[in-house]
Amino acid sequence: MLKFLKWFKFLGSYKLVKDYPRSDRISQQIKKELANLLQTEIKDPALRMLTILDVEVSPCLKHAKVFFISSEYNEAIVQGINRSLPFFRSQLAKRMATRGIPKLHFFYDKTIDESTKISKLLDSVLPPEK
Repeated sequence: MLKFLKWFKFLGSYKLVKDYPRSDRISQQIKKELANLLQTEIKDPALRMLTILDVEVSPCLKHAKVFFISSEYNEAIVQGINRSLPFFRSQLAKRMATRGIPKLHFFYDKTIDESTKISKLLDSVLPPEK
């Protein structure tokens, strides 16, 4: 134990500091659990093709933005997500050891679509290499 305390004196601190805040840990857990739910328990075929990219939880832990991509974005996906919101929250409550589950807000991530559009535009403008 004495060596342990000397080591912390050497580091200049007596307490352990967490590397990242609680909201980051909760967002990573929500991302993992939602991906698992989409892969194993969702029966809606429109939602089976969703990929969860990122989850951002507010500092108050009451709201979470879930960013997703899909092969195509249409009204069936939006309706499927809205139908499945209560199921997602109830399953997260069962799987996570937190007091409350944040309200989920789903957002389609357009960055991949926009990057492919820009790439196509650049390919059409630039001359082909020989």
